[in-house]
Amino acid sequence: MAEKFKLTIVTPDREFFNEEADMVEFNTTEGEIGVYAGHAPLTVIVKPGILTITQGDTVRNAALHAGFVQILPQEITILAEIIEWPGEIDEARAEAAKQRAEGRLAERSGIDVARAEAALMRSIARINAAKLK
Repeated sequence: MAEKFKLTIVTPDREFFNEEADMVEFNTTEGEIGVYAGHAPLTVIVKPGILTITQGDTVRNAALHAGFVQILPQEITILAEIIEWPGEIDEARAEAAKQRAEGRLAERSGIDVARAEAALMRSIARINAAKLK
């Protein structure tokens, strides 16, 4: 049986998750990372994508958009700007946001490219998470 660690995920609005887990996976600005208990201490910046929580035979997914993660050997804390369970996502709205962001990026005239790219990554994360319901 895998050693467990405490996983806490908070947003400005709520405590999203506060339970023990076997593993957590998510995207960082440096690439994808999977973390087990006993990991070396580390602080990373979140990149939009799917967060996967493994608890025994149960795997849960969420759309994680931005934030910071503190990794300690027996505790992981994610401070997220936005995180959503698949059931909380309006897929049609996410698809519309994706199309708007793609349109802005195609024009590239008078737009904040970094902001449009971030909006595109968030909408893709939402769409991918919604498909995991």
